[in-house]
Amino acid sequence: MTQPAPIERPPRFDAAFHAQLEQLCRWRRDVRRFRSEPLDPGLLDRLIRLALLSPSVGNSQPWRFVKVDDAHRRAGVRASFVTCNQAALATYEGERAALYARLKLAGLDQAPVHLAVFADSATGLGGGLGRRTMPETLTWSVVGAVQTLWLAARAHGVGVGWVSILDPAEVRSILSVPDAWSLVAYLCIGWPEEEHTDPELHRAGWQPRVEDLHRVVVQR
Repeated sequence: MTQPAPIERPPRFDAAFHAQLEQLCRWRRDVRRFRSEPLDPGLLDRLIRLALLSPSVGNSQPWRFVKVDDAHRRAGVRASFVTCNQAALATYEGERAALYARLKLAGLDQAPVHLAVFADSATGLGGGLGRRTMPETLTWSVVGAVQTLWLAARAHGVGVGWVSILDPAEVRSILSVPDAWSLVAYLCIGWPEEEHTDPELHRAGWQPRVEDLHRVVVQR
């Protein structure tokens, strides 16, 4: 007679772990300046494997990771950034425009790793569970995987920068991925050139962090 599998006991995280988890969240920064040395062998795959543990709607697991190593493709992505960045600059005026022009908004030239993350809308996994009324949850699932990867990277001392000033359709064409894949994040990954707990946009005077719960939490 087959014996039932033993019940796994969940781990118990102590106060020291809670404090470290808070530190991890506080030190998870959008890194814009990288050192040029490569990551340790196998580390990127380890981070992606941890990202695969993220929740997804209906267990659809729609995330698709593209390692962008080809110099020509990287140059194409950078060209898209330059075009989109110039267009974004034109939307600001005066002091705001001057501040935007001073911001370093990408680590595309320095980061040793470029990782494009897509949502596969044609995935057969999950059978559409949980998406009938909110189909966008497929994309949100990928965002959750990006956050998991980001925290895992920070735990290993690795920095991540999310480049959003890009033309998604153009990036999809440059990387020759299926039409059903939509770009969620283009990540620059590497060892940070400098370390800060406060966001760079806060330090630069663009926007402070909102920490007052009354501004973001409502009761009904």
